[in-house]
Amino acid sequence: MDGSLVVVSGPSGSGKSSLCRRVCSQFDFASLSISTTTRPKREGEKDGEDYFFITPDEFKRLIDKGEFLEWAEVHGNYYGTSKTWVEKTLRSGKTVIFDIDVQGQAAVVRLFPRETTTVFVTTPSLTVLRERLSVRGTDSETVIIKRLQNALDEMRCIDQYDYLLINDQFDQSVKVLESIVIVSLYKRHKVSLGDFIDHWQH
Repeated sequence: MDGSLVVVSGPSGSGKSSLCRRVCSQFDFASLSISTTTRPKREGEKDGEDYFFITPDEFKRLIDKGEFLEWAEVHGNYYGTSKTWVEKTLRSGKTVIFDIDVQGQAAVVRLFPRETTTVFVTTPSLTVLRERLSVRGTDSETVIIKRLQNALDEMRCIDQYDYLLINDQFDQSVKVLESIVIVSLYKRHKVSLGDFIDHWQH
């Protein structure tokens, strides 16, 4: 049986990246999708582990070659996912967990409707989101305000997702996301019913 795709989206500061990394560390069948980006590398990030960091010109050349499963411009930077790597991982029976925005979610669902399960992660309130962005200490006040504005637009896309996860208690949220990842492998829509019955009869 082929693997599955689990798309996790949500406002910047909602904790979705930490959740995805923790869940991937718990399952040997799950791999975190590594996005390609043009944004500057943050302190402690490593090329090829957190992201593939490239220039805007390099990114645009890859777009023209059709190398991305999905790509989007977010907060003035480009992000994209290698189509070839995802297809190879799926065929190996593994689960790919995506930490991508709402635009990317729509692209993945469009290309892999059977295999994809989607999860929207957010905070209990806008106030909590602001607190988390401020405590993180990686953005200026101007950037934080922009991220909060974008968060309101992203929240309006919740009805496009299969699951809504309020990340209030991190450890509990990890357990919920782990359960969703496991269940994603057993979605009926992943299987061609005709092929399954033909195989079952032998």
